[in-house]
Amino acid sequence: MNVANNIREGLNSIKNNRLRTIITATIIALGITALVGVLTGVDSLKSSIDTSFSSLGANTFDVRTKRSNRGTFEGIQEKAIDPLKLKDVALFKEKFTGGLSTIHTRLTGGAEIKRYSKKTNPNINVSGVDENFMLIRNYNIETGRNFNENDIQYNADLVIVGTELVNSLFEEHEDPINQTITVFGNKFKIIGILENKGGFSGQNWADRTVFMPLGSAIRLAPWDLNYTVTVNVEDPTNTEKMIGEATGLMRRIREDPIGSEDSFEISRNKTVAEELDEISFFLKVVGGIISSIILLGACIGLMNIMLVSVTERTQEIGIRKALGATPSKIREQFLFEALVICFLGGFGGIIFGILAGNVVAVLLNSTKFVTPWEWVFGGLFICMIVGVISGIYPAIKASKLDPIESLRYE
Repeated sequence: MNVANNIREGLNSIKNNRLRTIITATIIALGITALVGVLTGVDSLKSSIDTSFSSLGANTFDVRTKRSNRGTFEGIQEKAIDPLKLKDVALFKEKFTGGLSTIHTRLTGGAEIKRYSKKTNPNINVSGVDENFMLIRNYNIETGRNFNENDIQYNADLVIVGTELVNSLFEEHEDPINQTITVFGNKFKIIGILENKGGFSGQNWADRTVFMPLGSAIRLAPWDLNYTVTVNVEDPTNTEKMIGEATGLMRRIREDPIGSEDSFEISRNKTVAEELDEISFFLKVVGGIISSIILLGACIGLMNIMLVSVTERTQEIGIRKALGATPSKIREQFLFEALVICFLGGFGGIIFGILAGNVVAVLLNSTKFVTPWEWVFGGLFICMIVGVISGIYPAIKASKLDPIESLRYE
């Protein structure tokens, strides 16, 4: 028997046991779909983010009030740290020359915005910003305009709003630009609408937000606000150097004594890609565990099918041995059958995995169709491993059957 005969006999055996073959191949396909689908979805999201928001947070850092636990250590009450004041951050913005800076503050995350008889849910974020905020934090204005220096200088009653707020307060045919809304009982005119960002797992913070000039936010707040300065560095390779310069400047502004801890904190922002890497690692681990469990079940099922096949074809094996088939040829035939079943399931799983992963990514606002070739070949390699593991024992068992006893088997 040559290789061609082995292939032909293996395919005939698979054809004669279609139901068992389809069931086993489907189980294998589910395992590969889980693995390739998760990885395809993650890669599609990352590709879309890299294309659309490659600069978001890649070269920025924040200077903010230092958090304090206000606890007691070794019987000594920890000293309260004064928050950054407006004069501190304003002087920092004026003096720092290492990059473009923006000052911003958040009033609340639970505001209720009104327009005539309509009102939003009490989950609107209200923030005060300056003219550089939208550029540095990569907020795109779809309709209208950004704040200019005069708006900020004269504390104009103007706002830029997210799409969720627009959908809540305006009819589909209405143009929100230059319309008035009420924020904390004060009238503000809409001059810009942010581009719809959506959000991963529904976290659409940017779509339900109101931005107003910094001075207007300060006027509305009857409490002390926490101010943050975000700095954008032109060359990302100089970010650490600029953080050092910013630390020295803010220490002088805050008059921190030599040898003392900073009375503020500086944190480098993560890029979207870095944040997605953390999420994708978890998703890949979960997808790997799920697919491994399914493939383990498929491996056991396929081995059981091959053992049943050996038993059913005992006389056939005896006849072939009597006609001169060697044990190695018998092993090749049964091993080939196991591999074919695995590859049938693998190809189906890869196709469905790529489609499912890209569909999920599109539902999460991705615009990239991705084919992860490394995982396609990886899935085929896994199928080969499963086929070898599942088929090797039945193939060895078949090759060791005694031809005389096999011919007597009924």
